[in-house]
Amino acid sequence: MKAFKVTGKIHKPELSTPFVKEIIADKSEHAIEKVYAEIGSRHRVRRYHIKIISSKEISADEIENPVLKKLVTGEQ
Repeated sequence: MKAFKVTGKIHKPELSTPFVKEIIADKSEHAIEKVYAEIGSRHRVRRYHIKIISSKEISADEIENPVLKKLVTGEQ
């Protein structure tokens, strides 16, 4: 599994906010689908309100989330 950093924006009529999510997935496309599912579920946002700006693979050193970092590096 690889770590990806997905950045984007939520555009709703009353709200426009940027986001950055770190996701573990096999491919970039899977990471984007996971972001759509998580943000849509948590914030009740439709997919057409979510604009993905970029999705890039990041190394274990660049991961900010401590839980994801342990999963990727295999630490105990």
